[in-house]
Amino acid sequence: MARSPRSRADVQVFAEIGAVAQLARNRVERALPDGLSQAGFDVLVHLATHGRDENPAALARTFQLTKGAITNTLQRLEAQGCVRMESEAADRRRKRVSLTAEGQAVLSAALVATRPVMDQLRSRFTEAEFEAALPFLAALRAWLEENR
Repeated sequence: MARSPRSRADVQVFAEIGAVAQLARNRVERALPDGLSQAGFDVLVHLATHGRDENPAALARTFQLTKGAITNTLQRLEAQGCVRMESEAADRRRKRVSLTAEGQAVLSAALVATRPVMDQLRSRFTEAEFEAALPFLAALRAWLEENR
């Protein structure tokens, strides 16, 4: 007897990943300071963590976004004073994105605001449970990136 698509583990895994991603995004976004989206938060974290300027194309690849989507996010962050976009000296058509002092302050406020959500999550699941999930998720992501 053939199994229905919903009974297949691979289909269920993607359904769970999708649901978890949406629920997590909604939960974190509700905690973020007004005017900051999850996408904007992710960009601020990335720029602060990597400590270097990025170009929009590299950010789009990092976050698996279209050029239009990352441009929209960057324009919002720039309007809020969180990032600075400047033309590259060698090729004025290319842009570099950097975190501003205001962006660092917004990021710090966002981290404080999301701490209760993260603490609640950490109180429910152990570090070992998170670590056990990582190898499969990382391998799945790598396979999907290689097979776009």
